[in-house]
Amino acid sequence: MKRTSRDIRTANRYEVLRQIIAESPTSRQELAAATGLSLATVATLVGELLDLGMITEVGFEDSAGGRPRGLVAVNASGGALIGVDIAETYVHVELFDLALNVLARADEDMRPGESRPEQVVGHVAAAVGSVVAQAGVEGARVLGVGVSVPGQVDRDTGVAEYAPNWDWHDVPLLDLLTEHIAYPLHLDNPLRACAVAELWFGAARGRGDAVVVNLGTGVGAGLVLGGGLHRGVSNSAGEWGHTTLVLDGRLCHCGNHGCVETYVGAPGIMLNLRELSPGSTLLHPEDQTATVNALARGVAEGDPVAVEVVRDTARYLGAAIADLVNVLNPEVVVLSSWVAATLGEPLLAEVREAVARHALRRPLAATEIVLSPIPTDPVCLGAATFALEGALQSVGQRAVRRTTAPARSRTAPSS
Repeated sequence: MKRTSRDIRTANRYEVLRQIIAESPTSRQELAAATGLSLATVATLVGELLDLGMITEVGFEDSAGGRPRGLVAVNASGGALIGVDIAETYVHVELFDLALNVLARADEDMRPGESRPEQVVGHVAAAVGSVVAQAGVEGARVLGVGVSVPGQVDRDTGVAEYAPNWDWHDVPLLDLLTEHIAYPLHLDNPLRACAVAELWFGAARGRGDAVVVNLGTGVGAGLVLGGGLHRGVSNSAGEWGHTTLVLDGRLCHCGNHGCVETYVGAPGIMLNLRELSPGSTLLHPEDQTATVNALARGVAEGDPVAVEVVRDTARYLGAAIADLVNVLNPEVVVLSSWVAATLGEPLLAEVREAVARHALRRPLAATEIVLSPIPTDPVCLGAATFALEGALQSVGQRAVRRTTAPARSRTAPSS
């Protein structure tokens, strides 16, 4: 699909603001060097962001032998962004200022069987209302809400096309949310959200090629290729959890057998435990979170069953990650989401060993494997950046409408 000049301008505006958020305070010259844009283009985009109140002038720095350089910084109070992480077992929502600092959080638990679209929408609406009330922000200051939902998503139409763990098909999620939430909404999935969070603030920052492995109830891989988020032709890239790991293996929700997800997603880890030790007290049959927490405690205490389950899980995970290393040759593989965060360093150490057994030597030598360093929920953080991107796009569209609208319409009352 060909990008219009407006798309390119929006992308450039987003890139400049991203750099300012990461490096505040910074000069226009430093922004031009970091983004590869011309100084004239950067100056224009900085002017637009100043007009919008998203950034502010913060003085000058001396430059060697020349005029002092004006510095700009993000205006943290210039707006609020909301990130929504819809997962199979919870809804987590965070409200951020424009510097992407967390101002408020809210959680809603989702019990098994509570996955009908209207139930999920109810949880999201309650949590969004809670963070806005907690932070005490005026509705007008909320620039948008980024919503991450598992599975395949059409971000242009706001449709959750396929969520295998819930058996969702073509759910008009954004339309349903619009009935309860008055702010601009932007839909995508956790693979993209985690990848963007790492690209902005985490282990993929400054890296050209990275893979962000999302380990939760479901499993997938967010891809950063050539310094940018890789979506694929239908926004479906990264469905690595549904690649075949074991021929004729475990039945997956997607209908196939032996998918990566069935061995390393939270339900798969519970099955690994059940197969190794059917009567284990570590197993909480109806509670993924409690089981994974119990395994983490068990490993810390040297429980041989817990150690063996994490090692088995890492064997499967390492073989599957080795495929990504061989195919994509990334600089870094990041283990992200709640299962990775809970099992932590013991899982990471076993995964590194397993990948080394399966990956080719040359690509492996160039690849770091790390845990996500992001201290907050990376999915919420990434989803908030989608809301920011959408806000910058709508600003551009309003500017175009203002310059192309007939004179008489400019005085018409807004709807």
